[in-house]
Amino acid sequence: VQLQASGGGLVQAGGSLRLSCAASGRTFSSYAMGWFRQAPGKERDFVASFSRSGGTTYYADSVKGRFTISRDNAKNTVYLQMNSLKPEDTAVYYCAADRFSPSIQTVRVEHIDYWGKGTLVTVSS
Repeated sequence: VQLQASGGGLVQAGGSLRLSCAASGRTFSSYAMGWFRQAPGKERDFVASFSRSGGTTYYADSVKGRFTISRDNAKNTVYLQMNSLKPEDTAVYYCAADRFSPSIQTVRVEHIDYWGKGTLVTVSS
C-alpha cells in the first residue's frame, strides 16, 4: 500500500488544520491505520489511530479533546482534524499502516510496515 499525506502548513496557535492520508493499492480496511509525528530532534511519536476493525479510536494524551481521526472508506482516506493547535504540536506528521497488528500504536515504530511521506505542521505562537 502507498500512503500520501497532505494538508500541513503554517497556522497560528489556536487555529486548525486537517491532514489527509490517501492510500492506494490494497484497500486500507485491511490495515491498522494511524498518525504519528516527529518534532525536530525528537523521536517519532504516536498521535492517533483506528483499530484494524475501524471501530475504536486511540489518541495520545497530549492531543485528546483537540484532534479527531476519521476515515472515508470509499475514498481510501484517513483524516486528522487538528483543533486548538499549540506550538508544541509543531512537527512532521506521518500516516502509517500495519498489516497485522490490531491497533498500530501497539507496534514499535521501527516495525510498522508502511509509512507515507510526512507533511509539516508549524504552529506559531
